Amino acid sequence: MIGILGGTFDPVHFGHLRPALEVMEQLHMDEVRFVPCRIPPHRHAPEAPVEHRLAMVERAIEGQPGFCVDRRELDREGPSYSVDTLESLRAELGTDVPLCLMMGMDAFAGLASWHRWQDILTLAHILVVHRPGSAAPRGPGDPLTRAATRDPDDLRRRPAGAVFFHPVTPLDLSGTAIRAMLRRGESPRYLMPDSVLEYIRMHGLYVTHARDEATRLA
Repeated sequence: MIGILGGTFDPVHFGHLRPALEVMEQLHMDEVRFVPCRIPPHRHAPEAPVEHRLAMVERAIEGQPGFCVDRRELDREGPSYSVDTLESLRAELGTDVPLCLMMGMDAFAGLASWHRWQDILTLAHILVVHRPGSAAPRGPGDPLTRAATRDPDDLRRRPAGAVFFHPVTPLDLSGTAIRAMLRRGESPRYLMPDSVLEYIRMHGLYVTHARDEATRLA
């Protein structure tokens, strides 16, 4: 069973890494693939260029068994639609391997706005990671709610088609907040791996934008 975790990772932080580790260990996944997106369809463009976001993820997961980077969205032109990524993975891995598309509760609540969202369950399970005690944001008649299962073994019994809610350690972190800290000259240490913070400082990421804005307003 393979977990798929997409995102801009701008930058990657423990809010991405810790839930992925918990899910992989507790659900006995074979691996979790981190899939940095090239062009996010539902949000502003990432600040850090592609090569830097990829390098930060590679540094963040180095040495962690079961974690790997999948760069297919970076190599594909156009918006980074999850359904296209899942179709590409199915063509590569075959139809029998269980795939779990991992997302947070907010993304799950807005899933109906995703490109060809109805096709996602034909290609993978949806694994919703959430704070303990939080409630599903959809009513009982919703098709995604009807696909929900409480048995994690259902994710292994078939390659796709189930929705599973998995509580993880709540970490209220965001790339937006971390970028703001860096612009203010504050340290985001302990919010991300030291290797990622070292890379950000080495390449001067997330401060150039602030300098350019200050110059524009001067």
